[in-house]
Amino acid sequence: MNKATRNAFLGFIAGAAAGTLTGVLVAPDKGVKTRKKISKKAKKMSKEITDSVNEKVDDLKDQVNDVIDEMRTKAEKAEEKIMEKVNQKTNSATEKATTGNK
Repeated sequence: MNKATRNAFLGFIAGAAAGTLTGVLVAPDKGVKTRKKISKKAKKMSKEITDSVNEKVDDLKDQVNDVIDEMRTKAEKAEEKIMEKVNQKTNSATEKATTGNK
């Protein structure tokens, strides 16, 4: 997740939390009811944030796995090219040695 996306995400979460808290505190209820509402809203927001963070973590894991797979593929291709060159040099040296002996 890039920095701008992360900042926008955190801003959204902070704004949602502030709006929810303000709405509950301004409502004309008794203190006990207000505290219960705050508690319920906090639990709901906590669950939503947790779910959202878990989703972002899963997305990040997928991206990391994609990069790992891509790097593995590139490493395997590089290994194949190196082995081809080694085999070519070995064959060339063997041919030179064989023809030089005759």
